[in-house]
Amino acid sequence: MVLKLGLQRRSGAVHQSSQHRVSLWFLPLVVLALIVAYKQVRMIVAEPRAALVLGGLEARESYAAQLAHDDPGLEVWVSSGSPEAYVQGVFASAGVERDRLHLNYDAEDTVTNFTTLVDDLEAAGIKSIYLITSANHMHRARIIGEVVLGSRGIVIKPLPIEEGGIAQESWAKSMVDGGRAILWLFTGHTATELKEDLGQKLRSW
Repeated sequence: MVLKLGLQRRSGAVHQSSQHRVSLWFLPLVVLALIVAYKQVRMIVAEPRAALVLGGLEARESYAAQLAHDDPGLEVWVSSGSPEAYVQGVFASAGVERDRLHLNYDAEDTVTNFTTLVDDLEAAGIKSIYLITSANHMHRARIIGEVVLGSRGIVIKPLPIEEGGIAQESWAKSMVDGGRAILWLFTGHTATELKEDLGQKLRSW
């Protein structure tokens, strides 16, 4: 009888320990799910008063100019886009006042599109922003933007531009640039010199 009770107690202890381990594994998943849900809700309810255009294709600037025309209160930041005179002409043709257009040519790539402007956006009191880039580029841009702009509490609302004939970017690019964004968060540097080397290593895996 004593042996039986001992085995029952041991079985109960093992069962409780197993439940405890399951709960410890489950808790981080719940927290992660809540964070993702919170970000999604913030993105849905956000009403940006500014747009960030990632330079690279003229179609992005034209799209942003039309968006600013339809929303007279919207200000637009263009990061390393087409030549200044051309961009100004696109927005002027759309009837967008020059003082609503902010041009910056300091960025060398997608990571620096964000890191060279985040201080200006924060100083302007921007809490949410439309992110305008090509659909095939949006995934990588959002990963970087969530790190860089998210560190200042700025919510991103993506507005991808569909363009035919352009392949989706590789996951390796997103991983490399996501890592560079995190590095910037802790050090203030984007490790541009490591970009190509890391990309080559990831593609070889």
